[in-house]
Amino acid sequence: MTDTTELRESHLRSLLKAITYRITGTLTTALLVYFLTGNLQIALAVGAIEPLVKILIYYLHERAWQLVPPGAIRRWRARLRAQ
Repeated sequence: MTDTTELRESHLRSLLKAITYRITGTLTTALLVYFLTGNLQIALAVGAIEPLVKILIYYLHERAWQLVPPGAIRRWRARLRAQ
């Protein structure tokens, strides 16, 4: 029998993964902007602003989902199937 606590990730590991994921995404965006524009200054500016904009968009997305009552999607799918 395997000890499942060994298979679970620690909070620190999850946090580090989230940070490195965000860094990777921001660097990817900055590199894409650089390759599309050839302008390092614009690429760095977009790379600096992008995480802030994405945090705002994520927050607004989460708040919008708060307007959808729990179970609403299941009820909607059930009505579609019944038709």
